[in-house]
Order: sequence, then C-alpha cells, then structure tokens
Amino acid sequence: MRRARVARRPHPDDARARLVVLTGRGRECARAAEEAAAEAVRAWGELLGEREVRALGRHLLRIAPNGPVRPSW
Repeated sequence: MRRARVARRPHPDDARARLVVLTGRGRECARAAEEAAAEAVRAWGELLGEREVRALGRHLLRIAPNGPVRPSW
C-alpha cells in the first residue's frame, strides 16, 4: 500500500480552490531529501574545502539569483 505524501484541503478563503499540503509521510520525505543534500555538500567540503564551497554557493546565486526553489509550506 502506498502512503500519500500530499493531501488536498479546502482553501480557507476560496471555495473553488484546493490547497495541496504535505502529509506526515511527505514531511519525512522532505527531511530525508534535505539530509541527503546536506550530506552531499559535506562531501564537497571535504574535497574542495569550506572556502571553495562558499565560493561555489556565491557563483550559484549569480546563476540563480532568486535562490533555490523552495516548497511553500
């Protein structure tokens, strides 16, 4: 049986709209993804050093000035 990672909820201000929200399982998955990303960046730090990882972050912000795409929850 698959456990849902999102659920639809009524919008509090617009009866025509539905909100899509994370379930507990969805939050677990998001946390696991964030932990995996942090682990990858730690590995980069071991390879490149903290100074170069910070420089990489600055370069990425130049490429994508609005920052990472973040969930809205």
